[in-house]
Amino acid sequence: MIDVVVFFFLLGLFARLVRSELKLPEALYETLSIYLLLAIGLKGGIELSKQPLATLAPEVAALAAMGFLIPVGLYPLLRLLRLSGVDAAALGAHYGSVSVVTFAVAQTALARANLPLEAQAPLWVAVLEAPGLLAGILLARLSAARDASGPPRWGELAHDVLFGKSVLLLVGGIVIGAVAGEAGTAPIKAVFIDPFKGVLALFLLELGLVAGGRLGDVRRFGFAVLLVGIGAPLLLSGVGAATGLLLGLGTGGVAMLATLAASASYIAAPTAMRIAVPQANAALSITAALGITFPFNIVIGIPLYIELARRLHP
Repeated sequence: MIDVVVFFFLLGLFARLVRSELKLPEALYETLSIYLLLAIGLKGGIELSKQPLATLAPEVAALAAMGFLIPVGLYPLLRLLRLSGVDAAALGAHYGSVSVVTFAVAQTALARANLPLEAQAPLWVAVLEAPGLLAGILLARLSAARDASGPPRWGELAHDVLFGKSVLLLVGGIVIGAVAGEAGTAPIKAVFIDPFKGVLALFLLELGLVAGGRLGDVRRFGFAVLLVGIGAPLLLSGVGAATGLLLGLGTGGVAMLATLAASASYIAAPTAMRIAVPQANAALSITAALGITFPFNIVIGIPLYIELARRLHP
């Protein structure tokens, strides 16, 4: 059930642990980052183009608010674990965004459990992709401004949050995909859609190298990483389930929203945080999101969230 691209992360981690000379050129990493943000945005936008957005507007607004508020709610809790402001903001952004692979596994589990899923479910992934990243960048900028012992420059802050490279590429891709639709984006499908997993594998190889190179930093947060990696999905699954109930979703929809809220992005969030918050400890966020939360959700979490939805749904 583990997606093959995760093994590329493990390869990078192993390479760094055995002190291999393996490394990716910085220019290639920058190119991969730009590609992934655009491709993720385009895929989400294409799904948006298939949905009757007028009737789904309340649902979209509720999910966007949930994605934005998750990092805001996690931030003070992460600070209690003695994480720096930028680390707490970046880590919260990972949990505010979502894992597409976890979504795919949850779809399979729901089908096996004979629980129908709302047709607009792919839209939820697109909607939940960016708000958590925006919140994380905002929190990181506010923290950096406080550490500099000066008031934040709100105009500059708004510009960085709304028009920073990572957010601009992600949201720009969503808009292009939504406007052009599946037919309009067909000519670039061979570039942005079909090779996506291969490019993602290379990106995760780099993430493994980054995480492996900074494992020494993570050791001092050992208990905190474990607590966040397991505790955050358990806590946030309740938030997702409650949101699904308030939106009147079926049992399958409630289970899927619980899963998405409990998931942590290891594609869009690491890319966005690496660009927008480079001073954050990337190894800390990647270890929690990909090393702990992802396998926990795949093996243990998704069955728990399905059972939670069954018990909560009238």
